[in-house]
Amino acid sequence: MKNISQILFFAFSIPFFTFSQSFTNIDSLLSDAKSSRADTNKIRTLERIWKYYLDNDTDKSMEYANQVLNLSKELKYAKGLGLGHLYRGAIYSQLSEFEKSSNEFKKSFEIFKGNDLKKEEVLATSNIARDYFFQSKYDSAVYYNSITEKALIALGDSLKLGSTYLLNSSIYLEQGYFQLSLKNGLKSAEIFKKLGDEVGYAKGCYVVACVHESLNNRNEALKYYYESIPIFKQYNSNYTLALAYEGLTILYNKEPFQKDSAEVNIKKAIALAEEMKDSILLTTSLNEFGNIKFLSKDFENAERIYQKSLAIANEINSGFSKQILLLDLGELYLQKKEFNQAINYSMQALRLCDSLEIEVGVNRSFEILYQANKEKNNLVDAIKYLELQKEKSDSIYGKETKNRVNELQTIYETEKKEAALALQEKEIQTLNQEVEISNLRKGLYAGGMASALALSGLLIFGFRQRMKKNRIAREKQEEIYKQEIAHKKKELASQTLHLVQKNTFLEELKENLENLKSSPDKFKMEFRRIVMLLKKEKASDKDWETFKTYFSEVHNDFDQKLKTLYGDISEKEIRLAAFLRMNLTTKEIAATLNVLPDSILKSKYRLKKKLGLNKETDLTSFLNTL
Repeated sequence: MKNISQILFFAFSIPFFTFSQSFTNIDSLLSDAKSSRADTNKIRTLERIWKYYLDNDTDKSMEYANQVLNLSKELKYAKGLGLGHLYRGAIYSQLSEFEKSSNEFKKSFEIFKGNDLKKEEVLATSNIARDYFFQSKYDSAVYYNSITEKALIALGDSLKLGSTYLLNSSIYLEQGYFQLSLKNGLKSAEIFKKLGDEVGYAKGCYVVACVHESLNNRNEALKYYYESIPIFKQYNSNYTLALAYEGLTILYNKEPFQKDSAEVNIKKAIALAEEMKDSILLTTSLNEFGNIKFLSKDFENAERIYQKSLAIANEINSGFSKQILLLDLGELYLQKKEFNQAINYSMQALRLCDSLEIEVGVNRSFEILYQANKEKNNLVDAIKYLELQKEKSDSIYGKETKNRVNELQTIYETEKKEAALALQEKEIQTLNQEVEISNLRKGLYAGGMASALALSGLLIFGFRQRMKKNRIAREKQEEIYKQEIAHKKKELASQTLHLVQKNTFLEELKENLENLKSSPDKFKMEFRRIVMLLKKEKASDKDWETFKTYFSEVHNDFDQKLKTLYGDISEKEIRLAAFLRMNLTTKEIAATLNVLPDSILKSKYRLKKKLGLNKETDLTSFLNTL
């Protein structure tokens, strides 16, 4: 299965340039460039030639970007100089030479900024943000995109602002910040809709659908996919249309599996990919087609389609697609009980995922290798891969937990900034009103003009000084608070992860070790020793006390509030309430407390009753209000 970064990379990989001129005759442009004298008009002609060659001959495109740069240096034309670096950056970006492209874009940004070229600054920062996004450097992408956003708001350029929110949505989605991604995707779609940009609106809907798909909001995802598809059809936007068909296929491949709907959509995506001769799109579409056959237990056709897709991925050297297909084939051979083949393909995938630093792929490789070796009764290897898989799961889960905390922090900071901006606007409005009153007085009392102006000036100066002083004090305090809360949240996330994962790992490992009882004698003594050690490693009261300390610091003495409001609440019930407030699932809580999920459901029911909540009130939502 492909992930969103691959989709969005190709959906939004076109640099942020717009050209009002259209042209059909490149020969005419080349002739004009040769015959015209060295001035800014010639630079504009060279720009149009650069744009023509950008999509089909990068060497020629670079030649004309350099001509723009050299002629602008000769004419000491700052705007052309910045654009020359911008055009070179666009070429390097298209070639995925991101270190070079970022360097060129930053040069253009400095030139535009130094010459107060606000509109051109936006071109530079937006391209820098996209470059960082393509390199998975999401914090840097967000930083430069926020610069772009502020500049566009100041310029009143709503159309480009819609594209900025679209990129924001894509960045947050890749980070797993689903609420922020959804918010930005909806803002983008709304802006494009108001401006009558139907394709932009459809792209916004597409990204919103991807978010809902990630959140397993099936109906919402379907709604937004079907909103975008007719528009992509109308405007012959075949690439994004194919992506939307793939998205629908992924949804129909999930539970409840709808084979017929999935096949209808993926065949449309494959036909479009073949029509466009897009190898990357074709390999991902075939991969989804193979998934349909796999889910239908048609293993023969699934294998044939996976192998065809893998051949294309090898041909274009798409490492990301290759690792997915190798793992899909590993799972396929595992189901066919061809365990040596399963191990072979999983080992290939593991090496590739290691080199590409794809943690999810590494984790999936370990899981298949564990299952295949267990089926072959290679217990030593099976346990080794089980331990590696659990270790990698811990790492991934830890990052997901950290992402949850980071997203909440980002939402908090965003809301705080919005509130500060609103307050600032109100203060400015108040200041303007004072100035207007001062002017009115000046007109009515001409004799007191000098004193009125002096008083108004003093008021404004004093008001601004107070604003500055208060802002500095507030920012210092907020920075101290932010550092403290970040540390406490990090420790809390670490303790939560420790409690959730510890018993799950130990129980599964213990279960596998117990299977060694019937194995050769050399395992007997080792088995007894390890089981004794495992029993000692059960989550202790000390773990809970450490967790409770950090939890109380982050959540404002939550346990004391509960005890004050509900005097008869037990320590076990407080522990359950804390885990619910952390948004842990019933399964995670059960693993932490070493009980069955049904036991947690009963405990939740009893806790809800003790808190005096009615059936309509959600327990977790209520606890989050305390």
